[in-house]
Amino acid sequence: MRRVFAAALLALALNTPTWAPAFAQRAPQPDVSQWQGQRALADINTLVGFGPRAMDVPGHRKTVDMIVAEMKKLGVTAREQSWNSTVAGQNHAMTNVIAPMYPEAARRIILGTHYDSIIRAYADKDRPDAPMPGANNSASGVALLLETARALHAQKTPPGVGVDFIFFDGEEGPISLGAGDTHWQPLGSPYFTEHLADTYPATKPELAVIFDMVCWRDMKLHPEQASLLYAADQIDKYWNIGRTFAPAFFNSQPTAQPIFDDQIALNDAHIPSFLVIGFQYDPWFNTTQDTPDKCSEAALDGVGRTTLRYIYAH
Repeated sequence: MRRVFAAALLALALNTPTWAPAFAQRAPQPDVSQWQGQRALADINTLVGFGPRAMDVPGHRKTVDMIVAEMKKLGVTAREQSWNSTVAGQNHAMTNVIAPMYPEAARRIILGTHYDSIIRAYADKDRPDAPMPGANNSASGVALLLETARALHAQKTPPGVGVDFIFFDGEEGPISLGAGDTHWQPLGSPYFTEHLADTYPATKPELAVIFDMVCWRDMKLHPEQASLLYAADQIDKYWNIGRTFAPAFFNSQPTAQPIFDDQIALNDAHIPSFLVIGFQYDPWFNTTQDTPDKCSEAALDGVGRTTLRYIYAH
C-alpha cells in the first residue's frame, strides 16, 4: 500500500510540473553543452572493445584501469576498494572504484553505477553461450559517470555539493549472469555500505543516484517503484528536469514492478537513493545484440544533461 500511495503521489506531482520553472531561475546554472554524448558513446565503444567485463576476466581489470585513468586526467584521485568475496560457493577478487570530486565540500552526493558485465549472453536464443557485449548493460552507466565528471570539471562555477563517483563491482551477482541467476544478489554495493565509514567517517552523503542501461536510442525512463519508498522527492526533482529538457526520454508513469539494483543497499544504509534505468530493452537485453549501434548520443545527452542540472539544483 505504501508503494501504491507513493506512486500515486509521484504521478500527480510529475503531471503538475511546478518545480521546473523555479529551477530555471536558479543561479548558478551549469553549462550543459560541456556534457557531450559523442564522448560518452566513444567510451561505450572502448569498454565493449575490452570484451566481457565480468569478474575474473581480463576486461574487468581493463575497465578499472580505464576509470582510474580517466579520472586522473581530471585531477581526481580514484581509490580502489578491494576485497575477496565468497558467495554461493563462488570466490572472486573484487574492486569498487570510488572517485571523489570536490573533496573539500562538506555536503556530498553519490552518483553510482556498476561496471561489471554478464559473462555470456544467456538470453540469446541462438548463441546463449557467446560473450555478451554489454553496451547498454553495463558500459552505458560507466560512460555516463565519466562524461559527467568531465562536464563538471569544465564548469566555471562548481556546484554546491561534492560529488562522489562510485563504480560498483559485482552487480550482476556471483556467477555474473544477472537476471539469468535465480540466486542473484549484488555484491559490490552491499560491501560498500558495510564499510561506509571508510569513505564517510563523519557524515553520510545526502543522497545517491544509481544509473544503469541509459544509452538506448528509444529508451523511456520511468520512476522505479522501490526507489519511490525512499526518495520520492528526489525522483520528483530529477524527473521534472528530465521532462522539461529531455521529454523524449522521460515518462512519469512508475515502473510496473520494483527493480532491484545497487540503490537497494544504499537505501538500506539510510542514504536516500533512486535508480535511473531504461529497463525495457527487449529484444536485445542480455543478448549478443547489446551493441553500441543500439545507443545514441541524443539519449546519452538527455540523461547526462539532466543529471548535470540536477547536481546544480542542490
